[in-house]
Amino acid sequence: MTGFRSALTRTINTYAREKGLLKEKEDNLTAEDVREGIVAVISVRVEEPQFEGQTKGKLGNAEVRPAVESAFAEELTMYFEENPNEAKNIFLKCALAARARIAARAARDTVIRKGALEGMTLPGKLADCSSRSPEDSEIFIVEGDSAGGSAKQGRDREFQAILPLRGKILNTEQARIDRMLKNNEIKSLVVALGTSIGETFDIEKLRYHKIVIMTDADVDGAHIRTLLLTFFYRYFKSLVEGGFIYIACPPLYKISKGKESHYAFDDEEKARILSAWGIEEEEVDENDESDDEKEVKTQKKVSIQRYKGLGEMNPEQLWETTMDPEVRTLLRVKVEDAERADHVFETLMGADVPPRRKFIQTHAKNVKNLDI
Repeated sequence: MTGFRSALTRTINTYAREKGLLKEKEDNLTAEDVREGIVAVISVRVEEPQFEGQTKGKLGNAEVRPAVESAFAEELTMYFEENPNEAKNIFLKCALAARARIAARAARDTVIRKGALEGMTLPGKLADCSSRSPEDSEIFIVEGDSAGGSAKQGRDREFQAILPLRGKILNTEQARIDRMLKNNEIKSLVVALGTSIGETFDIEKLRYHKIVIMTDADVDGAHIRTLLLTFFYRYFKSLVEGGFIYIACPPLYKISKGKESHYAFDDEEKARILSAWGIEEEEVDENDESDDEKEVKTQKKVSIQRYKGLGEMNPEQLWETTMDPEVRTLLRVKVEDAERADHVFETLMGADVPPRRKFIQTHAKNVKNLDI
């Protein structure tokens, strides 16, 4: 609302100075600090309103601003004088937001400065590609050193980079940016992308135009993929909207009969391959749970290997199934409905437990591949 932001910031700073809450050497609170978490409803009647832009989200009548500033500042000052405890609590909340802003900027600048001072030295774990053309380059974000090793050996070094991450990254839905950038895996990812983060984000500096999340086809892999998507959605939303984020689709099974082999990416495809060979899935021996390679109980010598992780594939298998641009399947991440996506991320990854519990209870009967 015109006049509200400046009046709010100025009134809180003036009151804090008068009461000694802000020391002489301390900087004033910014509009960003005082607006965080605040919801206000202001009703103004104007005879001939003029709005800016097609969305009419901003009132353009210049005469409204001084009236709103004066009336709001007067009433807020009176409220502060009559309710000193509430005024102090409001200031403390704003001061906390200011400290978070300063800490976040310092952490972000540390990451940027580290890259600048070291000549944009990339993370040691990153196996970069030879190409310096972002349009032709792609980076695979993989979980663990095992999968990273296979991917590094199987890739095309000319245009494919590999960044292995250790374990599950920080849940960035609940973390402040300063704490987030202290996480080594997050920091490595930010430096590798080259765009910086936050206020200094520059999409023109993106080093890869394909950012591929390549995780195992199991529950842990799905969790890591969700954490990465949360990170990209919250802090690199323009990369999602621009179509730069992809999900790799590794196969679940390798089915062999003699010298003939096929890869199946789901149970339905596995069933189709077996059916084409005249074999029913019930013929597969499922008794030995410790053996990932099952043999069919016929004389046809058909075996089915279930991949528990990308690390179980040798470099050639990983290339020909998941990384070769000629045959691979990549799913481009899109945000068709940003408001709905925002709600889903907040429900599943946010700090509030009741919405997540309700979601789990609602969808519990439909869950598959539950890892207990």
